[in-house]
Order: sequence, then structure tokens, then C-alpha cells
Amino acid sequence: MSSMSEPRRPRLLPQNRKLRHLKGLSLRNLSFDPPTHLRTSDDTSLLNKSPGKLRVLQESSHLHASRSSESLRKDSLRPDTLKKQRSRRTSLNFAHANPTQRQKKIEDLVDAVVGDVFFTLHVSGEDEPVYISEVREKSTNFNFQFFELGDQAAAISRACLVTIRIWARRPKSSSWIHLAEELIDLRQLNFIGTLQDRKFPPNALIFHLQDGIYSLDFPSRTSEPKQATPVSTSSYNALMKLANLESSIDDAIQTQQHIMSQINRILEETPVDASDVAGEEARLAEKYVASQTRLNRAAERRRDELRESLKSRRAAMEQGRRQQAAEEENIEDNMDKLTKSKLLIEQTERQIRGQRRRICCELSEIFPITPIPHAPPLSFQICNIPLPNSVYDSATAKNMSEDVLSAALGITALLTRHLAFYLSYPLPYAVYPVGSRSYARDDISQLSDKNTTRKEFPLYLPRGGSTSGQWRFEYGWFLLNKDIEALCASQGLKVVDIRHSLPNLKYLLYVCSAGSDEVPERKKGGVRGLWAGRMHSRMSSLQSTPLGSDQGSLSGSRRGSIDSDVAHNHSDALRTAALGDSGVAGLAEPTFVLPFGDAESKLTLRTKGMREHVGR
Repeated sequence: MSSMSEPRRPRLLPQNRKLRHLKGLSLRNLSFDPPTHLRTSDDTSLLNKSPGKLRVLQESSHLHASRSSESLRKDSLRPDTLKKQRSRRTSLNFAHANPTQRQKKIEDLVDAVVGDVFFTLHVSGEDEPVYISEVREKSTNFNFQFFELGDQAAAISRACLVTIRIWARRPKSSSWIHLAEELIDLRQLNFIGTLQDRKFPPNALIFHLQDGIYSLDFPSRTSEPKQATPVSTSSYNALMKLANLESSIDDAIQTQQHIMSQINRILEETPVDASDVAGEEARLAEKYVASQTRLNRAAERRRDELRESLKSRRAAMEQGRRQQAAEEENIEDNMDKLTKSKLLIEQTERQIRGQRRRICCELSEIFPITPIPHAPPLSFQICNIPLPNSVYDSATAKNMSEDVLSAALGITALLTRHLAFYLSYPLPYAVYPVGSRSYARDDISQLSDKNTTRKEFPLYLPRGGSTSGQWRFEYGWFLLNKDIEALCASQGLKVVDIRHSLPNLKYLLYVCSAGSDEVPERKKGGVRGLWAGRMHSRMSSLQSTPLGSDQGSLSGSRRGSIDSDVAHNHSDALRTAALGDSGVAGLAEPTFVLPFGDAESKLTLRTKGMREHVGR
């Protein structure tokens, strides 16, 4: 509560001031001059409650009682005190002293008038203090923190009388003294409104209430109420009418009370007829019975529904248990199948890896990639056809013809396509190996050039030295290198430079064919079954063709091809096997001698050789 802006008039009437309205306390002009007296039992309880603040019990010889602030005010107004004038102090004797002495003397003078102070509030009927303030240090004027006593018991918060005890000690002393004690009646406080321009006596107490600042040392200072403008009063006739109306109201109230007393007396004298009450109670009981009957029927229906629901749930749970048991049995039965399937998958994967190793070994033998003798590093040739590392300039053109380069790129494209097939990895750019006229197709990129409408890029140099054709050739070669890079990445290999076509392929074949296990053998039955089917078709044509005709040989193949050569070399053997020794066709079961394998191996016209993993 600020002391600068206070209301000019108090809001609380003197008889309404209670301890709950007290919010704070201030002390002005601290003085250690009052005489001593013995402490009371409340002081002992206070010391026990706050041992950190007071050590009075340990130093009872040093305890000094004090007179009240009222006695201090009276002493200050005595005639002998007023007549006796204290001599004026001078500081000339410290003019020649050194700064240290002067500073020490000033500190001593200050310590003589300042001190550490706290206060306690006591209410009659309470052994313990209702409030203990904080300790304020080294001052003569103290403004303690505000507090709230409204949440205390009713005997405390509604009290009008309160005892205030002031405890103090000097700065260099460790013992507390009972400086002042005063019984304050809050109804006798005087409203002062502000602390400005006030000369307080020693140990003057200032009270901060909800509506302003109060004190006992100054008279009340309130402003007179404002004079309002006079207003006209009512006439005598109006006042008489109000008086008559008030008398009529009082008569009506008395008449009402008289009638009520008569009705009560009549009711007491008249005997009670319990029939109506009994009938009303019976009707009410019937309503309750009907309502309870309806509730019972609803509860029975709900009970039956719950029973049916529980029954269906039990049946469903039983069915679920049976199904769960059946599924558990199926799981147990299928665990062996699962284990066998896993083993089969692992075995199949090992076989696939082994077959891939074998295929890669055979591809490396079919398409040998060897270093070019007496050439720079990373210069390789495939099938003894050199292929530069994506560079075809004038220097390369002098040492290599266009046909050689196209043939090398066609073989490289063929090997790349085979590797993509056997490694089960799709190429991002499709490659179509057509010998020395192979080409690559780009269905992914969006080319900005208007002339590049076709998605196919040749792997051979164009005729006539066209610039556009040269660019399309280089881009096709780039697509082939990107496919090789993708194959390497599928096997976990990192390509340093995609322009090294043959080195990257060599590295890929080397890694795919590497391993500690033995390379598995080629599966049996496949090639032999193909030869058996071809022999069967040719023998049927021999049986239907005369021996003397030119078509008696295997005429199903073109002259000059491998089939034609094989057919011509073995035509006599086939005729002999088909006609037999008697020269009549169909008299004996024909046997065939294959152009590969052992000379004594025989194969009948059955499809057994077409199946995999079939022994001889």
C-alpha cells in the first residue's frame, strides 16, 4: 500500500476495524534509551519458536525491558526535558585526523543510532505470536513487509486488540533486547493518510490498514464532506400519508399473525383424518409397484439377452479354440515343410550362384578379354579384337578400322546382354546385339535435340563422317557403358571410370566367377534332348523319302551350315540305323549315335533326356 496516494477519508468505521484489516507495520526513529524490565512468558515461547532470531534465554542477564512508545512520547514532552538543551556537537577536533580515523569515527556514530529490528504480534488468549516479521538491519526507519491475517482463526482475524513487541539489537551485538511493547486498540487509531511532512517521536509505530495509514501520535486528519446543493423536502401531507401507510402495514402484519395462530389452534384441536392420507399413500405405493414391475421386466429381458449373448460368445470362443488348436497342429505339421523349404531355397541359391559362376567362367572362355601386348595400361581386346576405352579419335582411327571397332562393340554388347540375362538384372538401356550392326535404345532420357527423334543409337560408325551420326555413335557407346556400370553395381562393385568398357567387363567376370567352392558341372539332358528331338524329326523324314533321291540326307538344314555338315558326315550311319541290316525300314528299333560324347553311347526316341538332372 503506497503512502503517497492515500484516500482523504477512511473507508472503515472505527468500530469495524479488525486485525484482518491490518496489512503492514512501520517503525520510525529507532531509539535504545528506554529503561529495562523483565520479559514475560510470551517472550520465552517466541524465543523457542524463532531460535535463529533471538538468543534471549541464553543471555537472560543482558535482557532489558523497555517502556512503551506511549511513555517515550510522554518523556519527550516533560518540562525538564524541554528545558535541558543538549550542547551542540562539533567535528573540528577531527579536522586534523587521518581519513581512517575519521571513517572509523563516522562508522561508530552511525552504529550508535542504527540497529537490527523485528516485531511480533500477540493476541489475548494465544500463547504463541500470531505473526513474526522479518529482520531489518542497520537502519533507524523500518518498513516491514506486508502480511495477511485474514486466513487466521476467527478469534484472531476478528480481534480489535493486539499487542506489538519490538525486538532490537545493536549492529556489533549478538544479543536481542525487548525494546518496546504496546497494547494497541485498532478502534482508537487516528487516520493520517500520508507519511509526508511528519515528525515522528522515538519508536513511533505506523499502521497500514486496507483503507489507509493510521497512527497514535497524530490526530485524525480527514476532510470535511462536500456540501451538496439543498433539495426540497416532502410536504406535511405526504409525511402523514407515509405514517398512515406504515401504521396500516403494521396492522396487516398483526392481523396475519393473529389469523395464523387461530388456524394453528384449530388444526391442533381438530382430530386427524388418516383415511385420505392412507388412500394417497396407497395410490403412491401402487405407482411405485407398477414402476418397479416395469423395471423388473426390463431387467429380465436384459438378463435373457445377456445370457443369449454369453451363450453365443461361449460357442464362438469354443469354435475359435478348436480352430486355433487345428491351426497350431497345422503350424506344427508345416514347420518341417518350412524347414525343408528353407533348406531347399538355400540349396537352390547356392546352386544358382554356382551355375552363375560356371556360366561366367564359360562366358569368359567364350568371349576372352585379354590385354593387348605392347599397349598402354588398361588396353584390352575381346576375341582378339581390340576395343579402345570409349575414345575414337584420329589417332585411334589410324590404328583401327571402323569394321574392327563395330565388331568389337557388337561382341561386347552380346556379352553384356548375356550377363544381364544370367545375372537376372534388367538393363536400364536395352542393347540389341546384331553383330557389327548392334545398337542400343534409350527409352528413359528426354533429348532436347529436334533431330534425335529416334530412340535407337548405333554401336557402329556411320558412313560418310556425319557429325550427327558420330554423336549418336558416341551416345550409344555411352549407353553400353552405363549398362556395364549397372551390372557391376548389381554385384556390389564400384566402377572407377565407366569409359573403360572391357576392363569393367573383365572385372565383373572375374568377380562373378570367383569363389572357394568347385565350379559345378553343366546340367545333363538339355543339349542331348535337343539332339534327340532333331534326330527324331530327321528319321521320320528319311523313312518317308526314297533312298535314291537327293533328299535322302538331312535336308532340313541349309548347305554350308553346321547342321548340314553334321548331316552329311553322318548320313550313312543314320540310314543304316534306320533301315537295319535287312534293308527294310521299321524292322528293328532304331538307335542313334550322337556327334558328341562317347562313341558307344546310345539314345532312343524318348524324351527322358529332356529333363534336368538325368544321368546317362
